[in-house]
Amino acid sequence: MNSGYALDRSNGKVLGVCAGLARTTGWDPLVIRIGVVLATLFALGPLAIVAYVLIAWLANDR
Repeated sequence: MNSGYALDRSNGKVLGVCAGLARTTGWDPLVIRIGVVLATLFALGPLAIVAYVLIAWLANDR
């Protein structure tokens, strides 16, 4: 497991946020993406979209 979070744009589908989180945690990127979509649809709504864009804007590229 890596010590810090960074975007993974080479493996990312949109902005690389989920791929970066998957690389940092060691989980499968598909599991992270499905979790983000489900959280957006059923729990967080627009807040999840704002958080996703904010993370993409603030995080470092690797």
